Amino acid sequence: QTRYDLKDTKTEIAHGKTSITILTDSSLTLKSVRDILESKAVRRNLSLKIFKLGKEENASGGKVRQVIDLQQGISQELAKEISKYIRDNNPKVRPQVQGDAVRVTAKSRDDLQGVIALLKQKDYLVALQYINYRG
Repeated sequence: QTRYDLKDTKTEIAHGKTSITILTDSSLTLKSVRDILESKAVRRNLSLKIFKLGKEENASGGKVRQVIDLQQGISQELAKEISKYIRDNNPKVRPQVQGDAVRVTAKSRDDLQGVIALLKQKDYLVALQYINYRG
């Protein structure tokens, strides 16, 4: 799809390992580029919570720059909070913090499904993924 509103704006997008930097003419164009980025993420079934938007900065030449950090994994504090929340609400399962993830083990598949439903009800500031689900 061709975006004619971005024509002749000299917009630059730099993608690093953990961040995306957008350099463009105005904050209006920056918002348009962010909207495109978010729509592409939604199309790929990514949560918008992975984007940590930095503040808009004025760059040289009258341009506007914004750094968007990509969040991967969860912090140790959040992992401990999730683990405690699971332990308090479902004593049949055993949560373990492993690096930037929380591993939950249980004897019953129903218990694991209950934990997933419990975590989906509580809204965290990060996108949670449920992987390697075996009963």
